[in-house]
Amino acid sequence: MKWDEFGPWGHRAADWAVDYHRNIRDLPVRAQTQPGDILNALPLSPPEHAEPLEDMFNDFETIIMPGMTHWQHPKFFAYFPTNATPASVLAEYLVTNLTAQCMLWQTSPAATELETRVLDWLRQGMGLPKGFHGVIQDSASGATLAAVMTMRERALNWRGNKDGLAGQKTLRIYASSEVHTSIDRAIWITGIGESNLVRIPIQGPNRAMDPVALEAAIRADIAAGMVPAGVIACVGGTGTGATDDIAAVSKVAKTHDLYLHVDAAWAGNAMVCPEFRDIWAGAEDADSIVFNPYKWIGGQFDGSVHFIRSPEDLTRTLAIQPEYLKTHGKDGVINYSEWSVPLGRRFRALKLWFLIRAYGLEGLRKHIRDNVKWSQDLCARLADTSNFQIVTQPMWSLFTFRYAPAGATDLDELNQRLVDTINDDGRIYITQTRVDGDLAIRFQVGQTETTEQDVKDAYDVIIEIAKGLPV
Repeated sequence: MKWDEFGPWGHRAADWAVDYHRNIRDLPVRAQTQPGDILNALPLSPPEHAEPLEDMFNDFETIIMPGMTHWQHPKFFAYFPTNATPASVLAEYLVTNLTAQCMLWQTSPAATELETRVLDWLRQGMGLPKGFHGVIQDSASGATLAAVMTMRERALNWRGNKDGLAGQKTLRIYASSEVHTSIDRAIWITGIGESNLVRIPIQGPNRAMDPVALEAAIRADIAAGMVPAGVIACVGGTGTGATDDIAAVSKVAKTHDLYLHVDAAWAGNAMVCPEFRDIWAGAEDADSIVFNPYKWIGGQFDGSVHFIRSPEDLTRTLAIQPEYLKTHGKDGVINYSEWSVPLGRRFRALKLWFLIRAYGLEGLRKHIRDNVKWSQDLCARLADTSNFQIVTQPMWSLFTFRYAPAGATDLDELNQRLVDTINDDGRIYITQTRVDGDLAIRFQVGQTETTEQDVKDAYDVIIEIAKGLPV
């Protein structure tokens, strides 16, 4: 394919995208294929010669599309969505055509300077103080890994990267059981070790880390000759929306001079609404915060916003400057590759710029407020429906429930069967979690095209399928 052939196919792809979103409600939300269906439909060997674009496009529609789960579907109520608004998709189209490697200021000054400005817009939009500086990471996992690496280096007086962990005192990181598994992976990758991720008990309706227990764990580790390095707090955990008392946790962290990282990958988006900020009071005192715009406000995957109080600590941890990566003759420039684990960087700021300008902060706020209201309304309806129990109350737009009809002897098995039957039906998509060891069903509203009627329809599907299940 040559560039002079690209125009008609580019138009066709754009038309396909419009038709896809216009007709997506007619598709089952989750792929209905069986394991191996797609693999077995693909040739065993690559082609020796170029094939017509028409054949490729046809195969995309007939082989690939049936095996896709539609994360843009208005009735996607599982996990958290990977929203893609038209404005951000358009920006990503431009980024893909540019294919810039934005690792240094000099390799694309506009990419660096736009990233600086647009993340400061988001800082303002979320009500965070001026002391925070932003960088776009590939994912919340990448941001958390960078934070844990900084905790490690800071606790080891910046000798860990050079000397390794052998012979060092044991480092300890503290978090509740509600944090995302990306924290576990960061502990593994940094060499701190899973046994040194100290799980602090939770308490209260928000399933928050107990600050008294946190203080006790830190003191016990110090007495045992270990080195506390940092605390990872949770705002809107994946399972139930669990949210720590950030102010209380921050007070403990400051007492012991520990680095505090706040994982707000989903719920951080809600902080563009001033009325939701009380629930993460104290976040302004954190050393770093991460949230994923694609999980709620529509700047599609990938790209996580990572706010840092001390860029100097981050770059002291991560920056490597061989001669070929130095920028000579330019003072005061930022090389964002020194703020992240990967050297390579996509031009992710453009889609956030388009997103904020196309909808405005007030447009983003309306989306979040509607989602929260509709989810709370559904929770109230289920609470008033016989045979259903609300397990955890709504945290923003996420709550959990359980089907518990009289005579059921194994509620875990029954509720998993309900989840599987609903997802096989295809009209909506939901997922399960565990709350205090028992299986519960998650419901979360966040897709940008979801309407109030879609949420009401979800209630009807849940009730209809539950009534049809043998107990």
